[in-house]
Amino acid sequence: MLDALATHPGLFPVFCGILGLLVGSFLNVVIHRLPKMMEREWQCQCAELRGEEAPSVEPLSLATPRSRCPNCGHRISALENIPIISWLILRGKCSACHAAISPRYPVVEAITGLLTAFAAMHFGFGWSALGAIVFIWSMIALTFIDFDTKYLPDAITLPLLWCGLLLNLSGTYTDLASAVIGAMAGYLSLWSVYWAFKLATGKEGMGYGDFKLLAALGAWQGWQMLPLIILLSSFVGAIVGILLIVLTKRGRDIPIPFGPYLATAGLLALFWGQELTAYYLRLV
Repeated sequence: MLDALATHPGLFPVFCGILGLLVGSFLNVVIHRLPKMMEREWQCQCAELRGEEAPSVEPLSLATPRSRCPNCGHRISALENIPIISWLILRGKCSACHAAISPRYPVVEAITGLLTAFAAMHFGFGWSALGAIVFIWSMIALTFIDFDTKYLPDAITLPLLWCGLLLNLSGTYTDLASAVIGAMAGYLSLWSVYWAFKLATGKEGMGYGDFKLLAALGAWQGWQMLPLIILLSSFVGAIVGILLIVLTKRGRDIPIPFGPYLATAGLLALFWGQELTAYYLRLV
């Protein structure tokens, strides 16, 4: 199988695209359940500190219980869980109670499949493509979790950081020294901004998860890409923030998650970082 993927360049993106669709279905589970698992863990820790028994609730993990309709509890069968196709056949409704199923589920699956296939085409068969695919899956999960809950879970950001350093032991995306410095500089740069803003205003401008995410991006792509990532994320965040204020009358005091913009900038830098940096330097 691996020999076939390596010797037939056109087959590798197709295989990765299909794999991405399947993983996209799983990412929907991660996006929905991981924050709930974190909140339950915090509740148990708080109860333990108060000397109380932890609340009795149904066990919840990424594997159990089986996916089900939140409205009627109907368990989703394998045929109802085919990426994109099942949602289209069911016309976006539960087969049992006909409650609406969010279109975000097939959107996440489609984005994951397309970006996974594109990474395979861009990097070709090898460790660079494999690492990029893992990076993409992580960015998608973090983006939607942050949009929903303002969380950037350590369960994703910290393994992502170490994975970046591990891949760069052999210089997959940058040299190891640049990766280590990138991880430190990524964390400390936003940490410094956080404390400067807090001392000046008395408010928290961002969460610690943002520090860890930028540290992970630095570990993957090296310190040289951090200025571009910060510039791109700030630019995208400013545009989206202005649009939200103008189009939805959203108040300026309502917090906007920064993680999705860091993730978007990280993806752009992963694929076109050198080109974008060279273009910016020509403009300057």
